[in-house]
Amino acid sequence: MLRALTLVGAALLLAGCGAGGVVHGGDTDNGKKLFVSKCGGCHTLAAAGTQGTVGPNLDDSFARPRKEGFAESSIADIVAGQIRAPGQYGTKANDPNYLGANMPAHLVTGSDLADVSEFVAANAGKQGFAEQSVVTSNDGKVIFKTKCGGCHTLAAAGTSGTQGPNLDQLKPPFATAKAQVEHGGGIMPAFKGTLTDQQITAVAKFVSANAGK
Repeated sequence: MLRALTLVGAALLLAGCGAGGVVHGGDTDNGKKLFVSKCGGCHTLAAAGTQGTVGPNLDDSFARPRKEGFAESSIADIVAGQIRAPGQYGTKANDPNYLGANMPAHLVTGSDLADVSEFVAANAGKQGFAEQSVVTSNDGKVIFKTKCGGCHTLAAAGTSGTQGPNLDQLKPPFATAKAQVEHGGGIMPAFKGTLTDQQITAVAKFVSANAGK
């Protein structure tokens, strides 16, 4: 529950005290692209098609404020403030009551900050509380695009995430890729228990067979 509510608490604080000035004039199309590559590996946001679980689910975080009448401009300013100066919270891997990691400051700046903030504000929580979708496919490419592409660049999957290593450059062998998917590391969550053993094997095979090609 803390994961879903952390940003809401921050939102209420920031709405009252400000966090670096208002944002306006953002390009939401560019904001979506930036969100997918910079933020989607950690956050769920239905409008971006992302399912990250390291940080708060943004649909859940903003469903109640939106229902209670928060203006989109206020939500955009809250998001911008959180990007500029993220709160630091207790973390614990693989525990739904805690964040998996704290967000680094200034992931985007300048006009990009406005673009991402206004994209999130225009979309987060519009459909109420989101349910984390379960991946049922055993196709390694499908699994990678759904669970990994927000953080990693891999040409074969058409992904350009920048939060984790560029896998085309890293070219991990199967055993390394499989161990990383199973156990995680850094901000990457462990997927053992979230994905089946068959799915973990499939996505590791896909990565090792296609990275750098």
